[in-house]
Amino acid sequence: QVQLVESGGGLVQPGGSLRLSCAAKGNIFSILTMGWYRQAPGKQRDLVALSSGGSSKTYGDSVKGRFTISRDNANNMAYLQMNSLKPEDTAVYYCYADVQRATLQRENYWGQGTQVTVSS
Repeated sequence: QVQLVESGGGLVQPGGSLRLSCAAKGNIFSILTMGWYRQAPGKQRDLVALSSGGSSKTYGDSVKGRFTISRDNANNMAYLQMNSLKPEDTAVYYCYADVQRATLQRENYWGQGTQVTVSS
C-alpha cells in the first residue's frame, strides 16, 4: 500500500505565498507522475500541476506563472510553490501520484487533502 501525506496548507493574505509538500510512503518502485489537484466547495476537482518523467511539467491555466511544481525523486517528494495567491485559489489541495510498484503494477493514489485559504 502507498500513502500520500500532504503538509503546508493554511491561511494566507492575497498576494502571499505558500509551499505545499507531499511525501509518498510505502511499496514504491517508481513514481511516474506526481502532482496536485484542487477542489473548491461546489466545484469539480481541477488540475493544478503535474510533474512526469524527467522534466515534463503541466500546469492548470489559472496558475501558470504563479505556481511551480518540483520533485525530489530520491525521497518520493513533491512540492508546490504558490506565489501571488488570489482568493480564487482557495480550495482543498490534493496530492496525486501514479505509482509503479515492485510487481510493475501501476496504481493511482490520492492524499487526504490540505486546505488553502486566501483571504484578507
